[in-house]
Amino acid sequence: MSGEPLASAPPLLAVEHLAVSFGTDRGAFAAVSDVSFTLRRGETLAVVGESGSGKSVTSLAVMGLLPKAPGCRVGGAIRLAGAGGATRDLLGLDEEALRGVRGKDIAMVFQEPMTSLNPVKTIGGQITEAIRLHRPMGRRAAEDEACRLLDLVGIPAPRQRLAAYPHQLSGGMRQRVMIAMALAGEPSILIADEPTTALDVTIQAQILDLIRRLQEATGMAVMFITHNLGVVAEIADRVMVMYAGRVVEQADVRPLFKTPLMPYTAGLLGSVPRLDLAGRRGGALAAIAGNVPDPRFPPPGCAFHPRCPSSLAGRCDVEPPGLDETAEGRQVRCLRWRELSGRAAP
Repeated sequence: MSGEPLASAPPLLAVEHLAVSFGTDRGAFAAVSDVSFTLRRGETLAVVGESGSGKSVTSLAVMGLLPKAPGCRVGGAIRLAGAGGATRDLLGLDEEALRGVRGKDIAMVFQEPMTSLNPVKTIGGQITEAIRLHRPMGRRAAEDEACRLLDLVGIPAPRQRLAAYPHQLSGGMRQRVMIAMALAGEPSILIADEPTTALDVTIQAQILDLIRRLQEATGMAVMFITHNLGVVAEIADRVMVMYAGRVVEQADVRPLFKTPLMPYTAGLLGSVPRLDLAGRRGGALAAIAGNVPDPRFPPPGCAFHPRCPSSLAGRCDVEPPGLDETAEGRQVRCLRWRELSGRAAP
């Protein structure tokens, strides 16, 4: 786990009441609603949830990569701290200004590098282009810097790899190239959108260790999007759980794993295979019944109530829960969290 961030330090990134909706021929639907979080220097925030919960849409909104079509509406505020302490709302910047932010202040590593890298350009050409875009540097110096970055992310014979094309590298090496490109502009924030999903466990461990070492060396903040709660336990300082486009729980990693307050979080943790229960009677792998609701037709009340084993008819299916804050600073979106955690009588 990465080192504890300075809790009193001002955030590098503050997302406030972010809302994203998309227009379709059947009407608009909300993909993300009222999402707020902060990210501080040296901190790792893990964002977890099932597919369709709004994790990637949130990260694309931060990067300014959502489509500019009239049917896409983004609201709220995304405040980025500058060198002098002044903040900018990224939602108020035009495309030219955003290009100056992407890569230089905030960089992103995508899930599938084969679709993110240009197949007809060499690895060296793509990295040097990213370097020269954000740093005043000649071509020869940029090539030397690209070689240094490839060496930094653990690619052998980096000088030779500059002339290679993406298809000539393995999946793990392509992901390392993506990380090298993300570091080209020396960003203060790195967003990693499930960067280890398509990799085997050995390469996954190497990539996680690489991100952790780079974070310790540079002090950058990391927003790590993943389905893998084992990864979360290993690298995160804080965890933000999303469901149906909303934050349903947010807490430091240890308290959340020890005592989840939201039934959905408890269901995710219960779905993780445990070696200590393998082969035991009654040790079958738990699962959350049902699926994430269609954002076009959200259920009434709590979005999780059709799948929740603790829902109450006439309450959870009627009243939409707010995001409560506990005395310890945790956040939870559940009408019954107090009684379920034993903090109040039913």
